[in-house]
Amino acid sequence: MQPPQTKFLRTKQIIPGILPISRSAWFLGIRQGRYPQGIKLSPRTTVWDAEVIQALCDEVKRRAADSLPKKAA
Repeated sequence: MQPPQTKFLRTKQIIPGILPISRSAWFLGIRQGRYPQGIKLSPRTTVWDAEVIQALCDEVKRRAADSLPKKAA
């Protein structure tokens, strides 16, 4: 039996590749609890689970869609 395969992303892969925000906005959002905490691999290396980042993107898209005005039928 093989262990589950988990993909991790580093900051440079998330910002600005996946999320179009600045690095400072990303880390401010983490401190404020808007974005997920990373996993420290070493004092200078932090990663995020790719599934968690995908869920964050899906949530952002859902909120954006919900905030658009509804067209009358």
